[in-house]
Amino acid sequence: MSEKGLDAVLVVVEATPKSLEVGTRAAAIADERSLGRLIVVANRVRDADDLATIGSAFPSQEIVDIPDDRSIPSADRAGVAALDVSPDAPAVLALVGLGERLLELT
Repeated sequence: MSEKGLDAVLVVVEATPKSLEVGTRAAAIADERSLGRLIVVANRVRDADDLATIGSAFPSQEIVDIPDDRSIPSADRAGVAALDVSPDAPAVLALVGLGERLLELT
């Protein structure tokens, strides 16, 4: 993959020590290589403590939080897209918002 032409780099993390370790390494590489706008996607956020944990690991980064939402694994187990069966679910709305934000970058 070429480093040229990137609109954004997404680093997806959860509020676990291993995920944050890998995520901070990935963010450092993206920053070191000046790859462009870095967006941290805080995945499966259960509460304010999860978001605060992630925020403390990425204090100067843009963070988009995706709430932990039962509709996602339920749809996955049923073999359907969560967007199709639960379009108003919190995680679905957050993911749609992230997609819209990314489209604005192009």
